[in-house]
Amino acid sequence: MSMKTKAAILVTSFAVLLFVVVGSLGGVHASSNDGSYRQLQVYSEVLSRVQSEYVEEPNIPKVTDGALHGLLESLDSNSSYMPADTYKAYKAHKSEARGGIGAVVSKRFGYAAVVAVLPGSPAEKAGIEQTDIFESIEGQSTREMSLPEIRSLLAGAPGSNVNVAVVRARRAEPQKIVITRDVPVIPPVTDKMLEDGIGYVKTEALTKGKAQEIASKIRALERSGAKKILLDVRNCAEGDENEGVATANLFLNHGTIAYLQGQKYPREAFNADPAKAITALPVAILVNRGTAGAAEIVASAILENARGDVIGDKTFGDGSVQKTIDLPDGGAVILSVAKYYSPGGKAIQDVAVTPNVLVADSDDGVGPDDDDSAQPAPDQEAKPKPTVDDQMKKAVEVLKSRAS
Repeated sequence: MSMKTKAAILVTSFAVLLFVVVGSLGGVHASSNDGSYRQLQVYSEVLSRVQSEYVEEPNIPKVTDGALHGLLESLDSNSSYMPADTYKAYKAHKSEARGGIGAVVSKRFGYAAVVAVLPGSPAEKAGIEQTDIFESIEGQSTREMSLPEIRSLLAGAPGSNVNVAVVRARRAEPQKIVITRDVPVIPPVTDKMLEDGIGYVKTEALTKGKAQEIASKIRALERSGAKKILLDVRNCAEGDENEGVATANLFLNHGTIAYLQGQKYPREAFNADPAKAITALPVAILVNRGTAGAAEIVASAILENARGDVIGDKTFGDGSVQKTIDLPDGGAVILSVAKYYSPGGKAIQDVAVTPNVLVADSDDGVGPDDDDSAQPAPDQEAKPKPTVDDQMKKAVEVLKSRAS
């Protein structure tokens, strides 16, 4: 077979594969005006040039896998492509009973990024911090991994170890850390009475049942004389969006809490049920860069319904629904098919939640507004962590100024 014939076959195969992927996504219609189909000619031309003119004979399967990986991840960090062998290993690993490291991980700078760490978790015990970047896991760079692959690699049998190379903003070189997996335990919701009758409630996650725990704490604080409520959802990134809706409903007796919508996903609105609201006390929400997902629904609902103040730093930005689409070759596309929107119509995953009272996080790590295309610039020495909680201090001041 001549090189010219081989190139033609490879180009045609790649075009067919792209046609299958694009068609499987269900959002494309065959027409001469459809830009997606016109782009197939560009892809074919590029691949032909790579095959015929690259400095050495390329590994075409690797090239096409990389192209599809980039295509999906250019949409958002939750969308990804997995070739057949990777998808097979992912499904096998997913079905096993496993532990984990107790940290919420997403992608930033193209690498695995720690959003929040659960107190008492294996990650915390190993010294993992919010805003850490996992450059590699078990010696494999996370740059070319999909988010499901990253999370699958971090999971494993309780008692087993996972090796990560961590990049931090104030360290010149990646730090190798060994984390011993375990079954993470979600801490209970805590509460206490602050000055001037401010009832303080803190939750580390919004997993199933947490809304009811928060409700119980609020009722107990009111019985103890609380006149105002401060809900702390800083570093709260674990949980289910429905639990976020239920938590917001504790404070809202009317209005839209959030809605879910996608190109092929009918709009689903989550409206406040008056029967589920438990308090009319003034409320403030504490957030930071580790606030993500369900907790962002709570913050945006309180803020945009003018129910209370949101204090702290801009949140992480996460909130979407994924669909797994099996491909004919045994691979798979994991695609975001709907996003959660704030009452005012802002896609939480795209813009996050900006507090109406901004107080920067006490560390100077990388925030969600930083350039995702560049890695953080390291310094040589770590700075001591501050002992004063400026965000908490400001929240108390704001609540003091609000009429009961």
